Amino acid sequence: MDGQLSISIIQTNLIWEDPDANRRQFSEKIKSISTDTDLIILPEMFTTGFSMNAEILAEEKAGPSLLWMQNTAEKNNSAITGSVIVRDEGHFFNRLYFVFPNGEYKEYDKKHTFTLAGEHKTYTAGKHKIIVDYMGWKICPLICYDLRFPVWARNLDDYDILIYVANWPKKRIAAWDALLKARAIENMSYCVGVNRVGRDGIGHEYTGHSAAYDVLGELISTSKWEKEFIETVKLSKEHLLSNRKHLQFLNDRDSFNLS
Repeated sequence: MDGQLSISIIQTNLIWEDPDANRRQFSEKIKSISTDTDLIILPEMFTTGFSMNAEILAEEKAGPSLLWMQNTAEKNNSAITGSVIVRDEGHFFNRLYFVFPNGEYKEYDKKHTFTLAGEHKTYTAGKHKIIVDYMGWKICPLICYDLRFPVWARNLDDYDILIYVANWPKKRIAAWDALLKARAIENMSYCVGVNRVGRDGIGHEYTGHSAAYDVLGELISTSKWEKEFIETVKLSKEHLLSNRKHLQFLNDRDSFNLS
């Protein structure tokens, strides 16, 4: 391992409640990535937009979007992550898949369902975080509203990268910017947030602001925030470890248990 991880952020509009069209558009966008990448990050509910229409849109656990992610990961020799609507044992979940290049995967169900939009009435909340080991990096993937809850994200596992996939609306985008940076600083980890742009089928507007921050809260991505873009950013393990060793802030973190 050379100590670097290349991540590709895809910020785009989503076609409302049309999984086939969204999978096709992401296939084309991924083809356009012109540099080698280790991890491709898609938004929350990347096949539908943030929809409560789970009865119609939910896929079974091993559904077409997971199959598409596995095929895409293998074809590009890159991991891929994002969330979709899943039906599992009679419940609906906003489920993130982290798919490895060999097709194996891990899954995370969104813990904090967005009550303001009634997400809790449709989707069952997850109960467990996951830590993904990939190419010598420890990655903690979370979903949208989880960003507002620092205890859930607290770095008790010595992870290296915190990822949020999201449909975060324009009217609260200042909170998105501030909280992504805060999560990087307080956890001494890279923090990457991937949001969408455009307007959804029920009138909510999204302005993106997808970004990657380093362990000191410095912005390391450079693309214009409110346009569609694809950007590949290199993360440095040496930068992470040297700053942790020098500053040692994580050594003073509080101990607690989540009930």
